[in-house]
Amino acid sequence: MGGLLGLSFGAGVLLVWSAFVAPAPPVVKSPSRVRPLLARAGLSEVRPSSFIGLCAGLGLFSFVLVFLASRVIPIALIFGLMGAYAPIAILRGRAHKRQREFAEVWPEAVDNLASAVRAGLSLPEAVSGLGQRGPESLRPAFTAFALDYQVSGRFGDSLDRLKDRLADPVGDRVVEALRIAREVGGGDLGRLLRNLSGYLRDDARTRSELEARQSWAVNGARVAVAAPWLVLLLLCFQPEVIARYSSMGGVVVLTGGAAMCVLAYRLMMHLGRLPHERRILS
Repeated sequence: MGGLLGLSFGAGVLLVWSAFVAPAPPVVKSPSRVRPLLARAGLSEVRPSSFIGLCAGLGLFSFVLVFLASRVIPIALIFGLMGAYAPIAILRGRAHKRQREFAEVWPEAVDNLASAVRAGLSLPEAVSGLGQRGPESLRPAFTAFALDYQVSGRFGDSLDRLKDRLADPVGDRVVEALRIAREVGGGDLGRLLRNLSGYLRDDARTRSELEARQSWAVNGARVAVAAPWLVLLLLCFQPEVIARYSSMGGVVVLTGGAAMCVLAYRLMMHLGRLPHERRILS
């Protein structure tokens, strides 16, 4: 009996000692879906928690404002959810617009690189020169690359940080092409850059034509989804009409209408979507 007590006491002391001495297991953080979206929109300096706080604050403000106008909690709750989603929709639109602008100017940037290499500049000097001679929308990222390379002298690491700043699928392809050209070397760099420029220009032209033809479907889906909710918002100024939505039947109608609008909008966007370019080696 005494041996069993001593063994138990020793095991307890060992467990207490290991709690202070043994290294703690690494904490694995789940990847945030907000951070890549902020990066694609050019707002990588904004913290995801701040953006989520903005969504929550705008949703609460919309809820209170519509509730004061209608005095109906279900309607205020739906518009509160819409208000909370509004920053996400705006951010996605900004990211799409930024990606489209980059796709239009990348061929010019690659042509600039090919001209600089043909003039005798080294590849790091040519890439750094885009901070002064490149397209306006790309200059801040390449100016930061030039400073980064000047400080570290590591071309590969500077390219990695350039990819993070751009957060652009086309930019990933250009950066990886530059990395391969730097590592492999040879006299075909100018021809590689010219071929890449032609490919990017053809790809941007084709995608622009497809997006122009697709725009009617996207705009039609947005108008069709927004119209009934605009009418409902105008009804908030008629208390005798809007009060009917506070009943159980009104809640069912609102919930079913919201679900059908979301389903129809997602279906329309799915049917009219274009192939989404994914980032490589990001």
